[in-house]
Amino acid sequence: MSDEDRAFVESLVIAHSDGVLAINKPSGLPTQTRGNRGRNLDHLLWAFARSNGKRPRLVHRLDTGTSGVILAATTQPAAADLSQQFEVRSVTKTYLALVAWDGRDVSSGTIKSPLEIIPGRPPKARISDSGKIAKTQWRVLEAKTEAALLEVRPQTGRLHQIRAHLASIGLPIYGDPLYGGQEVARLMLHAASLEVRIDSTRKIYTAPLHADWEKAAGAVGFG
Repeated sequence: MSDEDRAFVESLVIAHSDGVLAINKPSGLPTQTRGNRGRNLDHLLWAFARSNGKRPRLVHRLDTGTSGVILAATTQPAAADLSQQFEVRSVTKTYLALVAWDGRDVSSGTIKSPLEIIPGRPPKARISDSGKIAKTQWRVLEAKTEAALLEVRPQTGRLHQIRAHLASIGLPIYGDPLYGGQEVARLMLHAASLEVRIDSTRKIYTAPLHADWEKAAGAVGFG
């Protein structure tokens, strides 16, 4: 690994303790790639490998365009515990999304539409009665003429769930042309925080917004 890549991934660390490595992933960096080819977060975790060659293990994923907090386990017990928490949906996930806004009166809601995956490059999620159960809660934090900042809490973890669900109710995310969003410099979806159980207590890992978010938000009059 190059010194540049090592310094880069070390600059993304939010916390590194209790068997957990929390990273603030930037938009555009893949979590993983087919065959681990090219630059991706999973490969960059070699920067934290121990002398015995073992390195942190990712316990969940974010879409390439999505920024924000992502967790890796640095011990086997932590990996098993965190993976179980994600599996049983006891992790509290909070996202920020900048979406197209139409001035509707409703300022919050819950989307309960099953999703199925259409294979492709990239794959795409769509609403379908034959899909898997998916549930997303949302509320407006701030609204302007053509854009709104939402707090989004997915209760399930389907591929592209937030993106497909918000688009299905007429609130496509900026920077997400796959689901009808207006093109801007990046996907305007950010994993702001994750709350998990560490030993017997709940711990929240939070990720500040990256500079490219502020720039892209300003481009649509939301600076």
